Amino acid sequence: MAVSIATTHVGSLPRGPELTPLLLARDHGEPYDAEAFDAAVQTAVDEAVRKQVEAGVSIISDGELGKVGYSTYIIERLSGFGGDSPRKPALDLAPLPEFREKLAGIMGAQEFTRASCIGEVKLVNLEPLRDDIRRFRSSLDRHGGGTKAFMNSASPGLITAFQSNAFYPTHEAYLGDLADAMRPEYEAIVAAGFDLQLDCPDLAMSRHTGYQDMDEAGFLKTIEANVEALNAATANIAPERMRMHICWGNYEGPHDHDIPLARIMSIILKARPATILFEAANPRHEHEWIVWRDADLPDDKILAPGLIDTCSNYLEHPELIAQRIERFAAIVGPERVIASTDCGFGTFAGYGKIDPAVTWMKLRALREGADRAAARL
Repeated sequence: MAVSIATTHVGSLPRGPELTPLLLARDHGEPYDAEAFDAAVQTAVDEAVRKQVEAGVSIISDGELGKVGYSTYIIERLSGFGGDSPRKPALDLAPLPEFREKLAGIMGAQEFTRASCIGEVKLVNLEPLRDDIRRFRSSLDRHGGGTKAFMNSASPGLITAFQSNAFYPTHEAYLGDLADAMRPEYEAIVAAGFDLQLDCPDLAMSRHTGYQDMDEAGFLKTIEANVEALNAATANIAPERMRMHICWGNYEGPHDHDIPLARIMSIILKARPATILFEAANPRHEHEWIVWRDADLPDDKILAPGLIDTCSNYLEHPELIAQRIERFAAIVGPERVIASTDCGFGTFAGYGKIDPAVTWMKLRALREGADRAAARL
């Protein structure tokens, strides 16, 4: 029987020079034309859907093009957030001020609002999600050709890592209200016919960023609580309708403070989503395919390894992609492998190193590599 390897990506796509100023203006609370904003996002989503289909992507997204960023967008949907708090540099970048300056020049300025939790968290506005769903459905009807689709959403733990707690007495109390507040978003995405992707870099990246002041034992306890909150918030959604993304940060740094995958694997596997997207292409984490090989993986888990590096404009050769796929197919079988990317191509508006044209080249290479692997498997 012929083998087919599906391809996907982590979700975010470059927003472009037309859309970025509009997203930042809205994020900063500046006046903007709502109709012009909606039209601009719709045009961008149409183009993103068309290009994903042309590149041969099997499971596509709206590119998160209506959001300023994958984690901070929640401040327009939930109460309890305010201010613009500076963040500490990541532990690997902290001793390298000259490199940080150089990196900012390459990646772009992070101009989005960095709010903190300063009050009770409740859902107050689901309309932006309904707009995202409406625009994506419209684009799929015109350009999708029946392609399977997913939409991203911030996990409760991710929100705590980006929007620090200055209100709740405990991390668990903050998580509890976040789970209740985000549950309608999660369920609405699935009810609209899309798979739900929960973005969970809190389970890895936050060890050296948002949770860097914790010791390792404290970090592990915290992310265990984050997974429990994620599971509670998605209790009404079937695991096979969910994906989760784990990463150590979509930036080109030393990454010598990244927590090893082996230390967090048991916690990752407690999460309900069936499909796990994770970094497996960049020089700091490609070797960890053996951790997946040696893990006691439940039979219902689907592996979506990153086979494309989203921090480099190098175009991966399809043969390299095929070889990477074969490693994971040998672990769980080709029917439980989806070829993916390490991270998003545009995690925040105006921020990112990958040239937009290279994004589509990389996704086409991913398709060709998946076809090569399928032919051999």
